[in-house]
Amino acid sequence: MNDYYDFMIIGSGIAGLSYALHVAEHGTVVVITKKQATESSTNYAQGGIATVVSSEDSFAAHLKDTLIAGAGLVHKHVAEKIIKTGPSCIKELMDIGVEFTANKNHGLSLGREGGHSYNRVVHAEDLTGREIERALLEACRQHKNISIFANYIAVDLIAYRNRNKIYCGGAYVFNPQNQIRMAVRSAVTLLATGGIGQVYRYTTNPPIATGDGIAMAFRAGAPVANLEFVQFHPTTLSLPGRRTFLISEAVRGEGAILRTADGEAFMEKYHPQKDLAPRDIVARAIDSELKRSGEETAFLDLRHIPADHVKKRFPNIYINCLEAGIDITRELIPVVPAAHYMCGGVVTDVNGRSKIERLYVCGETGCTGMHGANRLASNSLLEAVAISRFAAEHSIKTFAAGKPPKPPSIKFPHPGAPDRAFEQVFVSHDRREIKDLMWDHVGIVRSRYRLDEAAERIALIHNSVDRFFFTHQLTYASIELRNMATVACLIIESASRRKESRGLHYNVDFPDTDDEQWLRDTVFIRKGNSIWPEDMN
Repeated sequence: MNDYYDFMIIGSGIAGLSYALHVAEHGTVVVITKKQATESSTNYAQGGIATVVSSEDSFAAHLKDTLIAGAGLVHKHVAEKIIKTGPSCIKELMDIGVEFTANKNHGLSLGREGGHSYNRVVHAEDLTGREIERALLEACRQHKNISIFANYIAVDLIAYRNRNKIYCGGAYVFNPQNQIRMAVRSAVTLLATGGIGQVYRYTTNPPIATGDGIAMAFRAGAPVANLEFVQFHPTTLSLPGRRTFLISEAVRGEGAILRTADGEAFMEKYHPQKDLAPRDIVARAIDSELKRSGEETAFLDLRHIPADHVKKRFPNIYINCLEAGIDITRELIPVVPAAHYMCGGVVTDVNGRSKIERLYVCGETGCTGMHGANRLASNSLLEAVAISRFAAEHSIKTFAAGKPPKPPSIKFPHPGAPDRAFEQVFVSHDRREIKDLMWDHVGIVRSRYRLDEAAERIALIHNSVDRFFFTHQLTYASIELRNMATVACLIIESASRRKESRGLHYNVDFPDTDDEQWLRDTVFIRKGNSIWPEDMN
């Protein structure tokens, strides 16, 4: 690896790889990715990309559905621009080599998910993310200007002040396999590290989703917003001893019905759209039914849908459930909610530009305002592709305008502690404690007491993690743990500050939505070692 590239990308999901292909004609590009390049949230996405393709559909209808799901906090101009870009994004992906599922008329097959008024979800069977990742990775590997380095983790951004502005000049990276520690400079840096799911006990996210980008950007001085809005996917396969497996919302879009253990179809009690209600409604409904009954799971029923159709439409889900001993064409699927998607993140404009000069943020790491207080299903991949294009166009202009001022000095942020042996037990213990604390106190349903308890306990954990990080050998696990502790603090602060219930944030002590006081984003910045609120406007 060289010590300078024109464009640095941290993360190898749909946002990072799309951006890489756009900027590669204008300079050298490096992609830094934890573990393997294919280990990303994109690769786990089953549903698809929401976009207007059908003549029966319209941009106005897609925008309306997005605004309703976002519970008043969607930035309308951002959502409108992204939605109108959708069809060209699909064409762009197809030109790269993505093979979406076709219908019998050889057009694009369109699925429907919760909150959508029309069938508009373009998909590749039920493995959309994997197919997109495959095509993007293949295209990037063939480009002479793009270098991909797997098994490298970014420790912190190279951030510095010049004339009262904060600049990003790259990142400090670490490879635990060969103990390489480098300061890699870049003229332009993109953060696309994915989400925060591993902060919770149950999650659909891959193991790498530890909030690295949000934590690094916050430490560097970038504002973060709306981190209280964590989307819990309503339906993940729940079996003892098995890793959480997502059962796509598209399954309910095809007619699957949620039932209690005694067979009752309960969603009609909670929303007019029943099983196709927005995700926050469905997740809270399941949570309520489980608490009422004392049962551990709800059940998803596909038995009334023709078996051949189920196998063809959802081959990955069918095979995975079959391997777990469940034939979904004949048996009920036990499901529970799990942490799925972060609607907030590092504050950016519609071009993915953060408040730090020359730092762009895309995908789940950023907060453009597209999702508001609750993401409409399959809008995430749409946002990732669209914002990566806008960010690339803006980045190219930034790069052409000249290199940024040089940082005064570059010193790796970890002092090293060769005389202190790394003790895995402390890291694994603190990681479990964070995940359990967040699930029990800052989950689907919250309260003032639980949030106060969480704030006290996370402060102690965060201080302990920070001390450990700087006094022991640098490891992959300690870097992740530090980021998880930072993100957990930010989520708790954000949830504690919002004194209402809106979208994905439900507080039993403030059950009503208060537009007069809280029709605004929840924004925090770092001052010294403290988290300070800041009005986004």
